[in-house]
Amino acid sequence: MTYDITAVRAQFPALRAGSAHFDGPGGTQTPRPVIEAVSEALANPLSNRGRLTTGERNAETLVAEARLALADLLGADPAAVVFGRSATQLAYDFSRTLAKTWTPGDEVVVSRLDHDSNIRPWVQAAARAGATVRWADFDPVTGELTPDHIGAVLSDRTRLVAVTAASNLIGTRPAIAEISRMVHAAGALLYVDGVHYTAHVHVDIDRLGADFFTCSPYKFLGPHLGVLASRPEILENLTPDKLLPSTNDVPERFEFGTLPYEFLAGTRAAVDFLAGLDPTAQGDRRERLAASFEALETYEDSLRLRIEEGLAAFGAITVHSRAKHRTPTLLLTIGGRDTTDAYRALAARGVDAPSGSFYALEPSRRLGLGDTGGLRVGLAPYTSAEDVDRLLNGLSDVMDEPVTHP
Repeated sequence: MTYDITAVRAQFPALRAGSAHFDGPGGTQTPRPVIEAVSEALANPLSNRGRLTTGERNAETLVAEARLALADLLGADPAAVVFGRSATQLAYDFSRTLAKTWTPGDEVVVSRLDHDSNIRPWVQAAARAGATVRWADFDPVTGELTPDHIGAVLSDRTRLVAVTAASNLIGTRPAIAEISRMVHAAGALLYVDGVHYTAHVHVDIDRLGADFFTCSPYKFLGPHLGVLASRPEILENLTPDKLLPSTNDVPERFEFGTLPYEFLAGTRAAVDFLAGLDPTAQGDRRERLAASFEALETYEDSLRLRIEEGLAAFGAITVHSRAKHRTPTLLLTIGGRDTTDAYRALAARGVDAPSGSFYALEPSRRLGLGDTGGLRVGLAPYTSAEDVDRLLNGLSDVMDEPVTHP
């Protein structure tokens, strides 16, 4: 299909403000069907979940529909889809629960490529349990984290490996399926941060071999929420700390307090919106999602190449996103210039491309960028070729400005 960017952009009221958004890795803009779904949920009777009153039944329906939508998006069992406030909160919750079985001498593997939310919860949980943390490196020249990097730190004492499916800083997509086979051969569990990955790639957690997979709907056009998908048999064997009267059913066992029903409605609508990116797609929602993500990947890659070709003309710009398989996310540094100044200059021109390390401290440091990071350019389903031209023209203006030193 031909990706109809005009039709897609027409569904995003925020784009009327005129900015060219390259800040999607930190959170996307919201399409009208998602906004309307949130509003409709709040406009109708809502109560705590139950079967008697209209409000109770509405709440039950919203939860069930959201679980089914996320199951279709991720290739998961809806009975193993857990909702939380954020992926960070879920990582902390599950790290505390899993660490109950760790003992001194056990080992936990984290990677230098990951967002801190898939590092620090495991490091801190390991410290409390007396377990050892082992660090998997990545190649800062190529940006690649290979199965060999993980294999180098696996042992028969490894209990869990935490690794990203796609770096939110430089876009690298490690070979998770191959890593999974190695992790499982060592007798360990695999916890995959899929927050950045899910926004750009059709997910199949069975193919990836993830025991736990997290994502955040607000990174793929939905509301602020966190999601974890696993398998029912894994969740049944975990015992989180919870309130005495709260249910022990799975997956509700891991959901603390009242769920945000209106955001669950918005999440279901976001999945439906993604499934419609290819209006010619046929089949059930899972099949339409596959076709739509194929179209989206092709479209976003074409824009990424356009940006990279434009950047090649700027000799002073270094692109740190170099892995063979990666998302359309570029981290840039500019010789002799502070990328925070470039961020401000672009913002003044209506181009939103933020600067920082974006909670990815370990990869930023490994790249030699300290905690400062660089300018991050990320694409989203509503990014247009005109947006790309505005970005490149803005960077050209920045490069033409004299360097000022304090």
